[in-house]
Amino acid sequence: MHFPVQHLLPAAFPLLHPQSGGYFPSVNHHPGACPLRAGLRIHEYLYFQVLSPGDIRYIFTATPAKDFGGVFNTRYDQIHLVPADPPEACGELNNGVFIQDQIALVERGGCSFLSKTRVIQEHGGRAVIIADNAYDNDSFYIEMIQDSTRRTADIPALFLLGRDGYMIRRSLEQHGLPWAVISIPVNVTSIPTYEMMQPPWTFW
Repeated sequence: MHFPVQHLLPAAFPLLHPQSGGYFPSVNHHPGACPLRAGLRIHEYLYFQVLSPGDIRYIFTATPAKDFGGVFNTRYDQIHLVPADPPEACGELNNGVFIQDQIALVERGGCSFLSKTRVIQEHGGRAVIIADNAYDNDSFYIEMIQDSTRRTADIPALFLLGRDGYMIRRSLEQHGLPWAVISIPVNVTSIPTYEMMQPPWTFW
């Protein structure tokens, strides 16, 4: 099966989401969810903070898919980030019941970004974060684009650096935890100490 080449972009390169018209108030009422102010625009990056486990309590940077998926119309103050099993999430999930109404952490590879997003959507996930499968990647964001099938997806899809995804999964394994607790999206402009809350292994 052929999938389009995904474009590598340096971390400093502007990466704009085509659906940048803004967020809309949510009609969903998830525990810990707050409606976002109408008109809040999507910028090049979207941020989330890990609240638990504490050893990776950092603010992480992700990039929205370029031409598929939805947008965050709700801010989740506390929601589970659940690593998919199997990690590539190209078919039926062994832990799909835990992804229902939560956010899935998926690994790149095996199928298109869109296919992964649709699998998580079919399991009831609120969004998917797709980490690069190059675990040493700490600076290059990949532009996630539509595949050639003309399928669609409604949930937000975000790309995460491989190093970040690896460190999150490793912490969960070390603590024997099935998921992390995160807040997403985070408005970093309102956090004076934002720069000190970034992962220490990430290139800036």
